[in-house]
Amino acid sequence: MQRTTPPRRLPDVIGIGPPRTGSTWLYNALRDSVHMPEGVKDTHFLDYFTDKSVDWYAYHFRHATGEKKIVEICPGVFFHQHARELIKREIPNCRIVATMRNPIDRTYSAYKLLRNYGWIRSGTFDEIINSWPQLGSGNRYAEYLEYWFASFGRENVLVTMYDELRAEPQTYVNRICDFIGVERVILTPRPDLGNEVNSFARAPKNRRLARRATSVINWLNSHQAYGTMSALERAGVWEFCQGRGEPYPRLTPEQEARLRQRYRPEVEALEELLGIDLSTWKMPRAERPERHTPRVALG
Repeated sequence: MQRTTPPRRLPDVIGIGPPRTGSTWLYNALRDSVHMPEGVKDTHFLDYFTDKSVDWYAYHFRHATGEKKIVEICPGVFFHQHARELIKREIPNCRIVATMRNPIDRTYSAYKLLRNYGWIRSGTFDEIINSWPQLGSGNRYAEYLEYWFASFGRENVLVTMYDELRAEPQTYVNRICDFIGVERVILTPRPDLGNEVNSFARAPKNRRLARRATSVINWLNSHQAYGTMSALERAGVWEFCQGRGEPYPRLTPEQEARLRQRYRPEVEALEELLGIDLSTWKMPRAERPERHTPRVALG
């Protein structure tokens, strides 16, 4: 009897980030309602492991039956032309979800991530942002959204706001579920959906150790050794290697003011592109209203 080869399945929906905009929260919210990559949140096929084959990528979705939507949340691809072109070529009808976050907050969160992974040397935030151009310039939201709109059609790209995730998480996830065509997820009670998922409170105690841990994580990911990676995480290995140092301070009012001036043109370009009011992103933190959730109309 001849065996039939199961169909190669790839995502129907990809969450493209950018990084530090609540991707782990969204993964946890959706994972019981859709098919996600087997054993891992983000395969990194679209950004880090571009030398792998599409079959390597599809293997992550081998258990998908076709009865549920297939979704991957891979925030590292927002700024990657290669990823956009690869998705368009291999999954031309893919739907795209992007979440925008105040560039000041996102930049500082990205700085902490780079520190914790050991990719940058110890130093003040001001020193690092001036020596790492990609950190300081990685908030050209409007420019890159236009590329995604051009590739997939405005109607196939849902733009959401991190402000809404934090202030009205049920409304936020409802919009995403409606867009991708799945039954709405009920968030209460969901203890796995706290506000501090994947936040970084402390810098690494030893940068060299943190960097080595990151290299091990990347190697395990590339070999799909996700069980080993998860076991090490539960044992506290990654926290030991990538944390335990000095607490990260809040940005000072002076630092915030410099960043507001730096990113104001980017914020205004996004306002014009999406037709929404982002005035709170141009305010000092102390003056921001407690509840302001700009929403982008569906295309």
